[in-house]
Amino acid sequence: MATVDAKRQLRERPVGITLLLTVVGYTLVIGTFVLDVPLYPDLTNAQVNLFTHAIAVINAVTTVLLLCGWYWIRAGETEKHRAAMLGSFATILLFLVVYLIRVGGGGTKEFVGDELVRNAYLIMLAIHIILSIVAVPVVLYALILGLTHTPAELRETAHARVGRIAAGSWILSLVLGIVTYLMLNHIYDYEFAMIVGLP
Repeated sequence: MATVDAKRQLRERPVGITLLLTVVGYTLVIGTFVLDVPLYPDLTNAQVNLFTHAIAVINAVTTVLLLCGWYWIRAGETEKHRAAMLGSFATILLFLVVYLIRVGGGGTKEFVGDELVRNAYLIMLAIHIILSIVAVPVVLYALILGLTHTPAELRETAHARVGRIAAGSWILSLVLGIVTYLMLNHIYDYEFAMIVGLP
């Protein structure tokens, strides 16, 4: 009964539920950066590196799933599309957990390189972050519509239009995340920098 009621709430209030989940997600991330909450384990530099590499793998898998989902919906294979999109959402939730543990437990890495390359890196990183922030509510809205409507019903919703925006911004964000990961960890150099909470 609770599951039926939850699905009805999602179906009847997709915008409200999207906003609620978006605020919760943003609060987790911003809280991890700003507050010094003793929730996360202290990580060594080696563990920060391990988490960084894990994040890159998760992002690569998510990108492949999104591209497959995009291909399958264009080919009319809705069940495969649905499985790929649910898989990509599951991997991005895994990303969120790993990312919060890494940032909350060990800090970050700062790019070391000549000014021109550093500026290119920072611009790509900024676009990646902005797209990540913008994609959250759009992805959640498309997902909620997809989970609460049949394929026939979805034709009467904004799912296809919102889904294109969500997938496009999400894929570009992920690709830029992977490029900046490669630049920081494999092409150029970095220094470890601890996240300092506000007093």
